[in-house]
Amino acid sequence: MHPSYEMLRPGKKFPHVWCPGCGHGIVQGAIIRAVQKLGWSRDEMVMVSGIGCSSRMPVYVDFNSLHTAHGRALAFATGVKLHNPKLHVIVITGDGDALAIGGNHFIHACRRNADLTVILMNNNIYGMTGGQYSPTTPIGKRASTAPYGTAERDFDPCALAKAAGAAFTARGVAYNALELEKLIETALTRKGFSLVEAISPCPTLYGRLNKEGNAVKMLQWQKANTINIKAAEKLPVEQTAGKIITGIFHDQETVPYTEIYDRIIHKAQGK
Repeated sequence: MHPSYEMLRPGKKFPHVWCPGCGHGIVQGAIIRAVQKLGWSRDEMVMVSGIGCSSRMPVYVDFNSLHTAHGRALAFATGVKLHNPKLHVIVITGDGDALAIGGNHFIHACRRNADLTVILMNNNIYGMTGGQYSPTTPIGKRASTAPYGTAERDFDPCALAKAAGAAFTARGVAYNALELEKLIETALTRKGFSLVEAISPCPTLYGRLNKEGNAVKMLQWQKANTINIKAAEKLPVEQTAGKIITGIFHDQETVPYTEIYDRIIHKAQGK
């Protein structure tokens, strides 16, 4: 039996919501392997999600888990961490869940530096609800709500998180699962708010609407258009324009919210 199966929920058959070719399964595998490399048990873990394709992940893994309201995963996760700071809390979210309806929660969780690891699975579209454009749909790209191309500029989640106060930000792609696994492993060891943006192809909606080909072609596009940040820093700007830059963008540990909150409790109790 593959070692990763030990982390999957045993003995039950759940409806599989991820379409053929979806990159979310690759991201899930990277998360499981990162947890196994750290030697953490399932009982030490809590996985919290909101609503969306990516947010179905807690149904499949055998961690303590919460499947919460749309855009509200970070609020639930913060409560879990404050109640038991010893738990390792992973938040699974998508670009729509985290940056649209959950946008306010996202920036304030970064500002507080809540001690959480967020895996933001970015497929550039609302996959579960019919292909509406999301805050990360690139300008000019098509969606069911933008048949002639969206006129809005897209968010850079890593830049947004850093600006709002996150301790750690990184980006990986489904094509390079090993790099993604290492980024997640590093993020899990950091104190404070850590974000890994995982670029995950959606061939069923984004790919079809934008004529980007099948799942294999979308992964091949990722391979051809991804540059690690260390290599990108040595290239002229024009050679990195339009490319996906991966790697660690920000890594500066500061005192997390849970520790500050604990000090306030002790002060209020006169200890």
